[in-house]
Amino acid sequence: MDFHLGQDIELTIEDFSNSGEGIGKIGGFPFFVRSAVIGDVIKAQITGLKKSFGFARLREITIASPDRVPAPCPIAIPCGGCQLQELSYEKQLEFKEGKLHNALQRIGTFSPNHLKTVTEPIAGMQEPFRYRNKVQVPIGTDSSGNPAAGFYATGSRDLIPVTDCLLGTSANRQILDIILDHLKRNNIPTYNQRSRKGLVRHVVIRSGARTGELMVCLVLNCKKQASETTTYLKDQQSLISKLAEVPGMTSIALNFNTSKTSLIMGNSCTTIWGQNHITDLIADTQFQISPLSFFQVNTLQAEKLYEIAAEYANLMGDETLWDLYCGTGTIGLSIGKNAGTIIGIESVPQAIKDAENNAALNKVKNVRFHTGKVEELLPNIMAATSRSKNTVVLDPPRKGLDPSLFNALHTLNPQRIVYVSCDPATLARDLKTLTQQYGYQLARVRPVDMFPQTVHVEAVALLTLAR
Repeated sequence: MDFHLGQDIELTIEDFSNSGEGIGKIGGFPFFVRSAVIGDVIKAQITGLKKSFGFARLREITIASPDRVPAPCPIAIPCGGCQLQELSYEKQLEFKEGKLHNALQRIGTFSPNHLKTVTEPIAGMQEPFRYRNKVQVPIGTDSSGNPAAGFYATGSRDLIPVTDCLLGTSANRQILDIILDHLKRNNIPTYNQRSRKGLVRHVVIRSGARTGELMVCLVLNCKKQASETTTYLKDQQSLISKLAEVPGMTSIALNFNTSKTSLIMGNSCTTIWGQNHITDLIADTQFQISPLSFFQVNTLQAEKLYEIAAEYANLMGDETLWDLYCGTGTIGLSIGKNAGTIIGIESVPQAIKDAENNAALNKVKNVRFHTGKVEELLPNIMAATSRSKNTVVLDPPRKGLDPSLFNALHTLNPQRIVYVSCDPATLARDLKTLTQQYGYQLARVRPVDMFPQTVHVEAVALLTLAR
């Protein structure tokens, strides 16, 4: 069938894309449509055509999906950060279970019968809003030229003003209102994405879900000059005084970023009030979180994820737990207290410093952290480590495992591998390699909804030696 730009079409939405567009087909030819949800019957207009797929704009919902719900956020559609707000949460969970199952079957080549045996129900949230303990809010101007906080519309540099993202904590609105009022009263220029000029680029707010502690970090388009930080924001003490009155406020900091890229934060921070960190807990493990620290953005779901990882690891006290891609040590320190030894490897030096501080904070003494690429360091550390019963926990970036790591894992010969994944496709690819080439079997797998209202899904998989 021939299609052309501007053509009106009718579609039944059958699936979501990885970026959250609804997918409908005509004669097997798929079209991607923003703001359409599974089960909708719609009228749309073709806006783009490729060889094997097309894009269309939603014009009318002819028959609404029985799973469609009103989006609680008034800017959900133009913002695009919450791709699934118009889908009931029950259906969101069902979709994410299917997304993992399809990847494991299609990419991992696991049989449906095997997956039915090993797959466990998704771990969802009782309240799927207000879960983010970190928000990074761009600062710009509104249509009247006043300072504004908000988010960029999908695929553009157009700022949509909003001070209360429904995924963040309710304190964020008060904090942003205080900052915007200060910028306006003191005529402080906000950053312009196009000209790359202006002072205030972002406001980063971190909160302790268990402790209630708050941190505010203003990202400034200037170089750090410790002796002159009080001049950057004009009447800075007034701003500090007002922010310090927000219940739970623990730390106020400045970050300095002059890069002409989309990078949100620079490498240099200065604390201008309070502590240089906040503290939060995952179960009974404490973590100190600085402006640049990595920490799971959904504390409640991180607890569930680590509980699953601990259950899968089944540590008995005599193992060496290899925490690969360990970040700030959150998984290893949370689940490794029953291990004989914990060995963490991470390529980011600051993350390792945070991991060592977190180990000291929790009085965990059976741990050693190493800085470097996992695939490069693991063989050398293995050679210098006495042989023991090994368990591995993997939490790689979205791209999955480096191909050179598989042989090192084979040499280490762990009885159990617990793979924590943020991408079903790369998880499926890596599980296929480990099961078909290195003698492991997929014993258990469970999706975890770390990011409700979005298309993202995490999962924990357990691999055991088949031989």
